[in-house]
Amino acid sequence: MNKVPLFSIITITYNAQDVIEDTLRSVAAQSYKNFEYLLIDGGSTDATVRKALDSGLNFAHIVSEPDKGLYDAMNKGLALSKGCYLCFLNAGDAFHAPDTLQRIADVVEKSKTLPDVLYGETAVVDADRQFVRMRRLKAPAHLTWTGFKQGMLVCHQAFYARREIAPMYDLSYRYSADVDWCIKVMKNSKQLVNVNFTVVDYLQNGLSLQNHRASLIERFRVMSHHYGLLSTIMYHLWFVVRAIIKK
Repeated sequence: MNKVPLFSIITITYNAQDVIEDTLRSVAAQSYKNFEYLLIDGGSTDATVRKALDSGLNFAHIVSEPDKGLYDAMNKGLALSKGCYLCFLNAGDAFHAPDTLQRIADVVEKSKTLPDVLYGETAVVDADRQFVRMRRLKAPAHLTWTGFKQGMLVCHQAFYARREIAPMYDLSYRYSADVDWCIKVMKNSKQLVNVNFTVVDYLQNGLSLQNHRASLIERFRVMSHHYGLLSTIMYHLWFVVRAIIKK
């Protein structure tokens, strides 16, 4: 087992000049240097790519061309990656601390077998990089693919999958292919490890938040596919009841 894992950090961008620098700085600041960095850009017309080139980072790949959306871009990054673990760090998101990758690598080193998935907590930040709150759903101590019946328990950016077991994203989903992808990865996994610390600062302006209703409808489709229609309906009824009780 490789005790010094190579991480493939993949950043997806499109006209992200206002937020990309925070992401780039967080990558450059990592004390653990055994990573490759891939920037997959959708053909930006602003200064996104120029800022990446001027950052001083040694990119394994920079691709800037029109694509079919976020998950098509992720598939491009996945196809080009060579690392042991995939880390999707989108424009505006950032590693929580300079030692984030080192601490994750330490978890791998201490494991008897190579974990299939490494996951942790997510801090939500605003446009000024100020802490807003921790993500509503806390990462469970023990994660399995059936756990996502309760919702996406782990943020995509805090979910590191072993590249060899990771499928391509299903482009029939426009907003929730990440949920589908995580479930598929977990179905292929034997060992999923909670690193027990905050992994990522998530910028609260994502695609699914901007298209919330469409995202919820699509997520219902994903859940129905993996868990069955009846089971999904019953869980969603419970979500409604729980919301009423909390009020």
